[in-house]
Amino acid sequence: MDYVAALLPPVVMAVAFTALIVTMVKSQGGANKSKEDAAVDAVLARAESAAQEPKAHGA
Repeated sequence: MDYVAALLPPVVMAVAFTALIVTMVKSQGGANKSKEDAAVDAVLARAESAAQEPKAHGA
């Protein structure tokens, strides 16, 4: 029975990891895809504009 105790944690982790990946793949796209894409685009645009702002150098 030691082999069952040794194999159980990796099997449970493999099943959990597979379920996580399946959930992630299924949640991509769908009805909220355009809203998510717009949110990401807004964050990227804000980051780019902040990076391009000239910095004032003190005297």
